[in-house]
Amino acid sequence: MMERLLAVQELSAWYQPGQRVLAGLSMELKSHEIVGLIGLNGAGKTTLISLLSGLHEGYCFGEEGRKTAGFWFHETAAGFRDSGFKRCRYTVFAEDHAFAYFTFREYLSYVLAAYGKEPQGVEELVEGFQFEAYEDSLLGELSTGNRKKAFLITAFALGTELLFLDEPVNGLDFQSTEFLYRQMAEYKKRGSILFASHILESITLTADRALVLKEGRIDRQFDKPGQDPRRIREALYG
Repeated sequence: MMERLLAVQELSAWYQPGQRVLAGLSMELKSHEIVGLIGLNGAGKTTLISLLSGLHEGYCFGEEGRKTAGFWFHETAAGFRDSGFKRCRYTVFAEDHAFAYFTFREYLSYVLAAYGKEPQGVEELVEGFQFEAYEDSLLGELSTGNRKKAFLITAFALGTELLFLDEPVNGLDFQSTEFLYRQMAEYKKRGSILFASHILESITLTADRALVLKEGRIDRQFDKPGQDPRRIREALYG
């Protein structure tokens, strides 16, 4: 059996008082596993990715309503903003306008220095994502798709133990999407991926498990999503 890498229990989050976006969500991710999170708009996918990335407040509650240590990383109670956890994960957001005045090469160097890591396969990633013409362009001047490629290349070159991807194929062309799927499959040798998508094909082609997010909690789990996409679709709309 694969080792449990990350676990969350009874996680809740709000944007406005009285309106929970995540409502008692529990989930886990194993080492060297790809888990796809799918849900309709407003289900809480981006909120969960943002919370795991330390950009949003969330709380874990026990059965009696008390706050608990409801997040574990490598079986140790942790916080989403703990420095040890932050060094082990990297996030590619659905939209990211940060570092607008960095070129891709400058941004990559900055991230590698921050994590204290050496890059892996940068040139192959640049070629595979057809990014050669944009390596020295400012991130703020890139199209949505090319900006997404810059962050994806950084993610795969960095190779953290845990990778979060929010709507990773948004803005990508067909060839880059196919290349992304291959990179995700290869990534399991190094670490685990949790990704959120509203595109069922992305889930069925890449994920070892699919989690259906409904009304702020995990409603269903599918252990072999590629075998029966019809049941996932029914779970989404049923």
